[in-house]
Amino acid sequence: MTNPPRLTSVPEGLIHCPITPFTASNIIDLDVFAQVVEFLLRQDPAALCVNLHLAESLNLSLEERKQLAKTCVEISAGRAPIIINVSTPGTDHAIELARHAAEIDADSVMAIAPYYWKPPQDGIYEHFAEILSATDLPFIGYNSPTIMDGVGISPDTLTRLLERFPHFIGVKDASHNWEVFLELGRAARKIKPEFGLFVGTEWMIPSLTLGGKTCMSVFGGIAPNFVKSLYMETTEGNLEAALELQYKFSELYQIIKVEYPAPTKAMWEIMGRPVGAPRRPQRAVSAEGKKMMAAALERLGLLDTEPHGW
Repeated sequence: MTNPPRLTSVPEGLIHCPITPFTASNIIDLDVFAQVVEFLLRQDPAALCVNLHLAESLNLSLEERKQLAKTCVEISAGRAPIIINVSTPGTDHAIELARHAAEIDADSVMAIAPYYWKPPQDGIYEHFAEILSATDLPFIGYNSPTIMDGVGISPDTLTRLLERFPHFIGVKDASHNWEVFLELGRAARKIKPEFGLFVGTEWMIPSLTLGGKTCMSVFGGIAPNFVKSLYMETTEGNLEAALELQYKFSELYQIIKVEYPAPTKAMWEIMGRPVGAPRRPQRAVSAEGKKMMAAALERLGLLDTEPHGW
């Protein structure tokens, strides 16, 4: 068994997510990945989460995902907790990735409900229970029914899991449905008041004022100062200032959600941090598209206030 994990609850603050850089030959560029991780660590994150969909995990082999997870843990060297996303449609593959996360001394694992197969809630319960039983690492569920074929965690399923597994510490809710968010929170707090419910993008005003504990950032590698300001203004109760920043985020989100996550790679490049093209079937943003993105970043005042280069 691994050393005792340092992450025993969902951390408060911003969780940043390394993107996966590829070479012109379509292989992972580990040298650039190291730059990505170091850049995000300098932003003082509450944690890093590796192998998310932002990182094109659906286009990575299990061995590539293990390689990225191990590299991130080694580079971080305890400077920030490392959460490993082990989401796969198949339970056995998720278990394999979770056990690997324990072997490399990661701090936590996260898994989404098994998409595509569309199991009933009993099947979703069994999927999570098998992953939770495979390792004692703190576990974070991932709920994204809007994107993942309607497959998500119900409040009753969450309750059953919390009653059985004390190391189930939180849920990342990407339902974009505040009723779902509140119902998951209402179910969790009856059993575990410290349970960490949070969102997967920078919708900070609604999530943090409705009991959310943190935010998993999409823009942390693009505009870290902006993201930090939005978080601070919201948590400090300066809602008028926070709302102006939230509107800026919403405008940016309309751009990156089209053919996501390819536009995020284009924005990393615009900010002087090139990470290569996405893997197929994702398409690289055109030169004209990058001009439009750069104009949006300039209009929103982010080109002059955010770090450029590594």
